Order: sequence, then C-alpha cells, then structure tokens
Amino acid sequence: MLTVAAAVLGLLLGPWLATTTVRLAERDRAARPSSRRVLGTAVLAAAALAAAPALAGPRPAAVALAWFGAAAVVLAGVDLARHRLPDRVVLPAAAVGVLALAVDAAVLGTWPALGRAAAAGAVAWGLGTVARLVQPGGFGGGDVKLLGLLGLLLGWVGWSVLLAGVLAGFVLGALGALLLIALGRAGWRTAVAFGPPLLAGAYVALALAAPLP
Repeated sequence: MLTVAAAVLGLLLGPWLATTTVRLAERDRAARPSSRRVLGTAVLAAAALAAAPALAGPRPAAVALAWFGAAAVVLAGVDLARHRLPDRVVLPAAAVGVLALAVDAAVLGTWPALGRAAAAGAVAWGLGTVARLVQPGGFGGGDVKLLGLLGLLLGWVGWSVLLAGVLAGFVLGALGALLLIALGRAGWRTAVAFGPPLLAGAYVALALAAPLP
C-alpha cells in the first residue's frame, strides 16, 4: 500500500515537477511545460517515488530515497536540456538525505550505515573534484555535487553498491553516446549530459542490492 501511495503522489507531483524542470532549464519563471512533458514527468516521478518504499520498506530512509527520486526526475530533465545540474535541486536533496538517514539511525540503530554514507559522500565528492581538475571540460561542478549525493545514498547501502552505481552510470553514458553517434545526432566531440546516466546507474545498483538492509 505504501508503494502504491508513493506512486500516486508521484503522479500528482508530475505537473509541478515538469514546470520546475522547464523553468530551471530555461531560467524563466513564466515557462510552461508541454502536455507531453507533464505526462512523461508524472510517469517517471511515480516510478521514482514508488521505488523508495519498494526498496527500503517503511522506514525513515525511504524519505531520503523518495526525495532523491523526485530530484532525479528534475535533474535529468534540466541536464538533458541545458547540461546543468542546479544546486537548487542537488543541495536540498543532499540535506534531506542526511536528515532522513540520521533519523533512520536514531530509530533503527543504523549508525554504521550513516557513518559509511557520510564517508562515501565525501570520497565520491573528492574524486569528482579531482576528475574535474584533471579534465575541466568533461566534468562540471554539478556532476561533482551529484556524485557526492550519490555517494551519500548508495554508500549508505554499501561501498560495493556505490561502485556498482558509478560503473553502471559510466557504462550507460558510453552506450548512450554511441547510440547518439550511430543515429547521427552527435559527434565524437559533442558534449553529452552525464547526469542522467549517473542517476540511472544509481537505480540499477539499488535494484540489484534490494531489499536494502
């Protein structure tokens, strides 16, 4: 029932999330999404929010995953449109994640998982920062912050889940780029949004790790 309720909530939030996506992408408070975008966003939001209780069960940590799911829908849309991952979406998701995982630790005693989440978030952010310094054109500041967020949530489950999520993201990103090149919609030097495959890879890793501890 909780999964169904989360899916319904995602459908209801769909129009607002679609509007938020378009306005952040266009940097225009008056921008309005198309009906097709609203429908697609609602379906994705329903799936993302339903995944939270389906993966974690009825516990505080599910709130972190649900908020992340809604944020992921917006981030993917903005990144695909404008190659940006807005702080206005990433940072609140990280803050809610920390708070929800801390409550989970206080209620269920999952303090080791909370410590691992904090360490993994810091490591992922640090490695992303190094990657950006080494190759500034290929890795943006938003990508670095997203890696920190993914480190927090995937690291909460386990180091292997974080590694699997990042690797899956790289593989999906490479496959997506090759597909675009094959279809003639991109060249070898065309910049490709890295956020969506990273987000998809995170869900692949979470699904493989289910049920979460």
